[in-house]
Amino acid sequence: MIVKLAPSSISLRRCTKTFGKGTASVGPIDLEIAAGETVVILGPSGCGKTTTLRMIAGLESPDSGGTILFGNEDVTPLPIERRNIGMVFQSYALFPNLDVIGNIGYGLRVRGMARQARERRARELVAMMRLEPFAERRIDQLSGGQKQRVALARALAIEPRAMLLDEALTALDAKLRETLRVEIDALLRGLGITTVYVTHDQAEAMSVGDRIIVMDHGRIAQIGTPREIYHRPATRFVAEFIGTMNRVPGEVKDGSFLCRAGRIPAPALSPDCREILFRPEHVELVEGGGEGLSGRIVASFFMGDRTRLLVDGFGPDPITIETVSQREFAPGEGVLVRIRPDALMAL
Repeated sequence: MIVKLAPSSISLRRCTKTFGKGTASVGPIDLEIAAGETVVILGPSGCGKTTTLRMIAGLESPDSGGTILFGNEDVTPLPIERRNIGMVFQSYALFPNLDVIGNIGYGLRVRGMARQARERRARELVAMMRLEPFAERRIDQLSGGQKQRVALARALAIEPRAMLLDEALTALDAKLRETLRVEIDALLRGLGITTVYVTHDQAEAMSVGDRIIVMDHGRIAQIGTPREIYHRPATRFVAEFIGTMNRVPGEVKDGSFLCRAGRIPAPALSPDCREILFRPEHVELVEGGGEGLSGRIVASFFMGDRTRLLVDGFGPDPITIETVSQREFAPGEGVLVRIRPDALMAL
């Protein structure tokens, strides 16, 4: 029976990584991850998230002056094999010449564990991952989801003090990715292990992270809970990178924000505000009469459970609205909308 692991906190202090001609790829970064916490590093391609993960793993060394601690232990000079971490890659990195049991037990074999004990541990993990029917199969006989479970089991076999996942679900189809995301999150939380999860997928970040670290050009743009990142972005980059954000220019006058489409009650906005931001779900269509802001539909996209509308008339760019209305919308159709005053942001 696999029991809860002994997680470790992780600290990065003044960590910078420089490649090539002296240009810093990452940092300087200061970061504290609590023992047992799940942290997601999120950002666009090239922002430094994987390099940061590789420094934590020991696959890259920070520049002089940077320090990485696991608990109170300085692991900066230690290679990956001496840090006792589990790592799962996008490519799985499984051995095609070994079966499922052999792959899961490989790290234990390298560590010198006796064969019987090694196989017993591997079979415990096979049961945990619901892989019993495939225990003796070769890797090339497995589906993508089964390979992912084997890779995770192999990483857990050594009882790591932290688990690192680098775009671990990217290669899977959308439905399987969603299923495994829930399973992996439940498993790692059940084990109580410190987890650092790198992804560019915002849905993954929002669903699995206790906190999200948003990176921009090698720097940390914001750290916060999923709700904080989404509803209270600290910078324009975070606001526009996370989800869909509408931007409308105008001015504040007499407790309202005046824009091309009309007047929006906005008592909390500063008088010097010249642009408001708001999410699509904070806009509602006014149907069957009533007051609202006038716009005209540019395009509509039926998405099954909702319809996404692009509506012109608010500024240089159309705003995005999402509605659960079941009726069809036509380009050129006039609409009235209402924006929630408490959802307005100004950055």
